[in-house]
Amino acid sequence: MAQLAGGVVVVTTEDADGRPYGFTATSFCSVSMDPALVLVCLAETSSSYEAFMDCRGFAVSLLSQEQRTLATRFATTGADKFHAEDTVTTPRLLPAVEGALAVLDCDVHARHPAGDHTILVGAVRHVLPGRGEPLVYHDRAFQQLRHPEHPRLPRP
Repeated sequence: MAQLAGGVVVVTTEDADGRPYGFTATSFCSVSMDPALVLVCLAETSSSYEAFMDCRGFAVSLLSQEQRTLATRFATTGADKFHAEDTVTTPRLLPAVEGALAVLDCDVHARHPAGDHTILVGAVRHVLPGRGEPLVYHDRAFQQLRHPEHPRLPRP
């Protein structure tokens, strides 16, 4: 599976006491357009697992190339993940990543056990758009997309 390139996201929520939790993932995709649903997979061994099993909502921040360090920080167990300078709040008051390509503010739609992971399905309630080039993970390393040397041909 290391040969499958994937976009990098940070998924965040808060526990009942308002403490923020988050993790980095590449196992993220769109599920449905109507209703707007997305999914992300969370390992049962994650330090934020319990917070996500109890939460009512979560945010998904699609990371840009400039956010490699942040992606690594959210992937590190025990790290101080939330820094004021790169954290924003979604319309539904969830923590999210400042400067992301987009932030999806989601209600929990469903949770499905899947081996040693849980599949979190989110119903997208708000989208906060951003700009930039996507952060991609492939073959156990962050990669940069290469743009073609020639402009795209117009579509027929």
